[in-house]
Amino acid sequence: MKQAVIVEYVRTPFARAVEPNSGRNKQGQLAEVLPDDMLAVLVSELLRRTSISPSDVETLLTGCVHQEAEQGLNMARLVVLHPESGLPNTVGGVTVDRFCGSSMHVIADAKNTILAGEADVMICTGVQSISRIPLAGWNPMLNPKIYGGHAKGFLNMGITAENLAERYQISRLAQEEFAMISHQKAAKAQDENDFESEIIPINGLTFDDAVRKDTNLGKLAGLKTVFKQDGSVTAGTSSPHTDGASAVMLTSQEYADTRGLSPIAILKAFASSGCEPEIMGIGPVEASKKALARAGLTMADMDIIELNEAFAAQCLSVLQEFERQDMTIPIDKLNIHGGALALGHPLGASGARITGKAARLLQQLNKRYALATMCIGGGQGVAMILENPKVLN
Repeated sequence: MKQAVIVEYVRTPFARAVEPNSGRNKQGQLAEVLPDDMLAVLVSELLRRTSISPSDVETLLTGCVHQEAEQGLNMARLVVLHPESGLPNTVGGVTVDRFCGSSMHVIADAKNTILAGEADVMICTGVQSISRIPLAGWNPMLNPKIYGGHAKGFLNMGITAENLAERYQISRLAQEEFAMISHQKAAKAQDENDFESEIIPINGLTFDDAVRKDTNLGKLAGLKTVFKQDGSVTAGTSSPHTDGASAVMLTSQEYADTRGLSPIAILKAFASSGCEPEIMGIGPVEASKKALARAGLTMADMDIIELNEAFAAQCLSVLQEFERQDMTIPIDKLNIHGGALALGHPLGASGARITGKAARLLQQLNKRYALATMCIGGGQGVAMILENPKVLN
């Protein structure tokens, strides 16, 4: 049976962003780097590491949210034309906006294109510069016919986290403990050079600068709530605004075999789902259930789970809901090197990051199955199942 495989994964460091017109003087370390410049560096590195002929690439796909100004004009095609990407102009380019799930969505699209026999090599990328294009874009306009109903939770993700904290009775302390552990995991991974193989330095930055090694419960307890005066969600229990990019190289198994490439993961299944926008963070539950069913697997089969950490309350709600449905996720399998609460969440880049990270961890830990899943603003979830080709039974 034809298979689509990941043969390489890289990303930039994720750097704290400062939104335009925020009134803050401090500037993010990647604020001066254009989104297509970030992606060109990664695409060039993928080609270098794999020695794949650039002319063999069928299409470059990019996930990017708020496609305006320097993130507009079909970013993927601009990267193909970028003099530093190493791609010829015979390669196509498509840019997709599925909010937080954008770059996981393009991986799924590439997988299906390969399985259909319409390509052998696809590059899937994601990028976000929150420093250059503000969250929600420069001029958001929502149709009032839509805004009056469920979409009241469409533009303020923090309120959706508060809604979940209330619905699932998640305390502020529980959120802070979850966030602290994410920082501890990420700090440990940095100290042990676990990110070295995936991070490509850019603009002099070599590491994710949002990780706080000194975070503790006392400091987190001192933060004010952000989205609701009598709420529980703070900046410390929300993923920090960051700039960054990520990229994976997909090929058919046959292509990899003939070129002597060693795949790091087989793409087994993908699924998406919708949910109420007011509780968009619960989206990974139904999406994961559908992906597992399509792969013929159960949560108990998963060795590694990458659950994007938009908010601590959101992750804890998902974990609680999985447990309620007898699909408990052991904490030692979850976000082993930390998650977005520590690393940051450059919206368009996160889907490719967690998918690539899951693939990389399968190799590093010699495990068989991984689940990568994330919630999406507006009320959606996406999930991808990966398998390690080196430990097939």
